[in-house]
Amino acid sequence: MKEYIEERAVAIANYIIDSNATVRQTAKKFGISKSTVHKDVTDRLEHINPSLAARARIVLDINKSERHIRGGMATKEKYQHRLQICSKDHPL
Repeated sequence: MKEYIEERAVAIANYIIDSNATVRQTAKKFGISKSTVHKDVTDRLEHINPSLAARARIVLDINKSERHIRGGMATKEKYQHRLQICSKDHPL
């Protein structure tokens, strides 16, 4: 494996652990795809640093289990924002 890929995998894992970041947030931060983040953390990092991979995996598993909640919150905020705009346009 190329050295820069190993360094990126370690940097990604540290970022995920330190900031409780999701795969999507991490991909955006590093300018790579979500699948690359996932591959780095789940496959490549296992061979480089298994204990770091396990710690990052815990954070990713928690984020995955909570994603339906975050999605629901985002939808709720979207419609609350629309409601505020509509009530400003049409006062009672």
